[in-house]
Amino acid sequence: MKKVTKNISVVIVLLLAAFLYYYITIPAFNIHSIGTWWFLIGGTVVLTVLLSARKAWKEKHRGNGGKFVFLTDVKSTGIAKAGFLITALLFIILAVGAFLSSPIINAKKYQKLMAVEERNFSDDISQVDYNTIPILDKDSAALLGDRKMGSMVDMVSQFEVSNDYSQINVNNKPVRVSPLVYASPVKWFTNRKEGIPAYIKIDMATQDTECVKLSEGIKYSKSEYFNRNIYRHLRFRYPTYIFGEQIFFEIDDEGTPFWICPVKKFNIGLFGGETIGNVVLCNAVTGECSDYKIKDVPQWVDKVFQAELLMELYDYSGTLKHGFFNSVLGQKDCLETTSGYNYIALEDDVWVYSGVTSVSGDQSNVGFVLMNQRTMETRFYKIEGATEKSAMSSAQGQVQNLGYQATFPLLLNISGEPTYFMALKDDAGLVKMYAMVNIQKYQWVATGDSIKECEKSYSQLLKTNGISGAASAEGKSVSGKIANLVPVNIEGTSHIYFVLEGKEEVFDIDLSNTELIDIIKYKAGDAIRLSYLEGENPVKVTELK
Repeated sequence: MKKVTKNISVVIVLLLAAFLYYYITIPAFNIHSIGTWWFLIGGTVVLTVLLSARKAWKEKHRGNGGKFVFLTDVKSTGIAKAGFLITALLFIILAVGAFLSSPIINAKKYQKLMAVEERNFSDDISQVDYNTIPILDKDSAALLGDRKMGSMVDMVSQFEVSNDYSQINVNNKPVRVSPLVYASPVKWFTNRKEGIPAYIKIDMATQDTECVKLSEGIKYSKSEYFNRNIYRHLRFRYPTYIFGEQIFFEIDDEGTPFWICPVKKFNIGLFGGETIGNVVLCNAVTGECSDYKIKDVPQWVDKVFQAELLMELYDYSGTLKHGFFNSVLGQKDCLETTSGYNYIALEDDVWVYSGVTSVSGDQSNVGFVLMNQRTMETRFYKIEGATEKSAMSSAQGQVQNLGYQATFPLLLNISGEPTYFMALKDDAGLVKMYAMVNIQKYQWVATGDSIKECEKSYSQLLKTNGISGAASAEGKSVSGKIANLVPVNIEGTSHIYFVLEGKEEVFDIDLSNTELIDIIKYKAGDAIRLSYLEGENPVKVTELK
């Protein structure tokens, strides 16, 4: 009876150790999960060592003739051999599975994981609307978030701002959102009942920063320690799902906080061809989860595919056209994304932007690619020009006496010209100036202390180089009688604002543009015909006819 009791005790200890390992590491029970295989290998090794040691200890203290249950009739060497064989078999399955899943023998399958459609730049990327340009990068947003948190005297001692800062669209505006986190384990213990009371929301165009307080606190987050930890909560709800390396914090159109949790799908062998098969949306307040296939994900969700995963998939598409060994040796027709990326708001979705260059590492792009973070839709635009790094260096060269550093650029359409737009920051990380660099002629650089000043300088630069008509070609025309006309001064520049009879739009003419100076000859009641650009407020006039 004592032997049986002791053996039961050993089993309980082993099960408890396995549970603790599982509770801490939370691997998925899925043959496609490498974590599952390492869990089996580790468990086999530990069990083998314990059984062998126990057998040796028994034989030493009871004599070689001692007998007991729970595999003790097997020699300790036999246990070790069995454990070694099982461990070796698991390693072989892991190694062979990884090889059979690799691009080495599956180049065609990897190359077809992402469908790429070639599109026209001017058809897809509309003339820039300066009210929707995200002028801040993640680091600058973090500075604003920390500054806002420092002013919240009722929360600053208990909470900090997470470093998530997900860029999303909310009501067609680019914003970054990030939840608060508990400042320490003690602060977690004293506040966990009410949860996290707020999240930070930053308008990327206006830099307005808001601490959004919730009527009910966030109970499920990355800063929880036990069952309410979002990763553990997901694992217990979905034990076989392999979640992505990142889960994203977002808010819906009503401001309710959610965790967007992509679930990996392996399309090639055991471990290869990773994409996203479905998405779990977890309400950060209640913990309620909903599971969606990719095609059924709600429109308000912006981030499903991680930017790095999209770039990896595009690189497979661009480098494996002629097989794996060509991508390593000859490298014929091999294209890859450049070393960075940024986000573009387009069609009420967030798209990852990156340049496309040859793998030879030259200093020019053959085009650029946009990849939808919700649907994985991918568009390629064939436009030769400078790489982002070259454009950043060119912009920094314009202000080298000030020592400013350029952020990774955004892609804009300015007067029909593909243009890099970037902020210039000082050593403290504060945005001091802005720069625009023509993609195809990266020696064309304009800077300004404000976006409008930068755009004005860039437009003048385009006119100087014979591209003044591009803006009006992309605009619309209207005619009518002037109902009212008012001179205004904006940042030291004279403008004329006017409205037409029967029209709601307010039209704006910049008098520094000599081609529009004839507006001073007009008065209320005069008939006028003009071209203008949609999307701005007030409406920017590009030509008088």
